[in-house]
Amino acid sequence: MNTISEAVIRVENLGKRFNVKASGNGAVGSKYVSGYRTLRDELSTSLRRIRERTQEETGSIFWALRGISFEVHRGQVLGIIGRNGAGKSTLLKILSRVTEPSEGMVEIHGRVGALLEVGTGFHPELTGRENVFLNGAILGMRRTETQRKFDEIVEFAEVTKFIDTPVKRYSSGMYLRLAFAVAAHLEPEILVVDEVLAVGDAEFQRKCIGKMSDVAQQGRTVLFVSHNMSAILRLTEEAIVLDHGSLVLRAPTPQAVDFYMSSGLGEKADRSWRAEEVPPSSQPFRPVALRVRDIQGRHVDSFRSTEPIHVEFEYHLDAPINGLRTGIYLQTNMGEFVFTSFDTDSPEQYRQYPARAAGRYCSHCLIPANLLNEGGYVLGVNASSFGIKRYFEEEGALNFSVDAAGAPGKQWTEKRLGPVRPSLEWRIDYVT
Repeated sequence: MNTISEAVIRVENLGKRFNVKASGNGAVGSKYVSGYRTLRDELSTSLRRIRERTQEETGSIFWALRGISFEVHRGQVLGIIGRNGAGKSTLLKILSRVTEPSEGMVEIHGRVGALLEVGTGFHPELTGRENVFLNGAILGMRRTETQRKFDEIVEFAEVTKFIDTPVKRYSSGMYLRLAFAVAAHLEPEILVVDEVLAVGDAEFQRKCIGKMSDVAQQGRTVLFVSHNMSAILRLTEEAIVLDHGSLVLRAPTPQAVDFYMSSGLGEKADRSWRAEEVPPSSQPFRPVALRVRDIQGRHVDSFRSTEPIHVEFEYHLDAPINGLRTGIYLQTNMGEFVFTSFDTDSPEQYRQYPARAAGRYCSHCLIPANLLNEGGYVLGVNASSFGIKRYFEEEGALNFSVDAAGAPGKQWTEKRLGPVRPSLEWRIDYVT
């Protein structure tokens, strides 16, 4: 058998539902290949299906995933992209057996190491050392195997001085570094990584991406979720796009990223968030809407490069937040970052808003005229406190295009390279 083409994950008609008015995970008619079902299970399932149909008719059922089918082969690095609420994290939790599906089948061959959020699987009262061995045992590894990798894990995580300290005293960065090091070094056949890498600094992100690339080259399989299209493009060769719980495209990564960025999944011109799209971890911050307007104040999805673009980010605070900053990311439609800007970047704004009381806000900014080159762009948003605690982030919130007609230099026929096309001041001196 050719191991390169061997499927290590097979998903068929996968669905996950939540009862928005009651507790319970709604695991009905689903199975993992290692499970079995009794007559009692079948009778219970039949009764639940009747109840499910009733609940769906009354609108109390929310499907986070439905009708998902795909395969992942050994040694493949598969990207999973989609905006908040698309079902990415729910899919990874099912594949990692954190939660059960409500319908469909999941077939997995090999040990799964998962990093779904900072410190997944860590016990806060145990030391870093104890948690490393605990995670090794969870993965089914012998103590001798974990011991052989221990020094490498600690060195990668850069927590040597604190390895015998309870992890509840770790900073979020230390927590993340050790959690990733454990997940990546304890040799699971399948490594599942959610978008937690956004918590780390740029150097650590590069380190993690390099390690995931090494894991893939060793013939192991990686599933990688991220809102960072640059990381998706660098690390994966193929990606799937999720939207409202459905798989809408599987394609080579550049094609998938271009589809995601330009197909309207980012809610052109005006992006409003439904309650189910906002994760509970965002509290007390609740995004309301992101809008772009032209010089006449209209919501449009196409702008002239010679005119400014007005951006509005509306949000609600259910409780006061100290040191809050909200801002925007601008990317090209291929995931290349153009700039990042926050509403308290200026010292004056920073001093004026040390804290924000509960209530509704709208942060405005103006992208100046004669800055962007022609092409497609994607606008994302971020809300964080002191740049450390992240409440909400969505890099692919909405997309728009820029037309360079009338821009400086259009008298020349060649296409200008790069995402910016600034109108710079030049002077020509005759020197002889």
